[in-house]
Amino acid sequence: MANACTHLDEARVFDTDKDYCDECIRSGSRWVHLRMCLICGHVGCCDSSPNRHASRHFRDTGHRLVRSIEPGERWIWCYADEVVAGEVPS
Repeated sequence: MANACTHLDEARVFDTDKDYCDECIRSGSRWVHLRMCLICGHVGCCDSSPNRHASRHFRDTGHRLVRSIEPGERWIWCYADEVVAGEVPS
């Protein structure tokens, strides 16, 4: 299996009721989709959003695993390995 993520053991799956990006709210910006950090629970906007706060969180903290918190999506992305690393367990 090529390009497998080597960081999944760092994931701590957090549930969240948050449906917004704090940074976008503070700056009056809009977002497209939301991503949640599986290390600390930070919720930020995706790379299709103008400010890309989830990616910025990775660059600032080194927290490499995020999940989509869009309805019906369960995938996990690893920024370090640049791969879909798996799915959030049911």
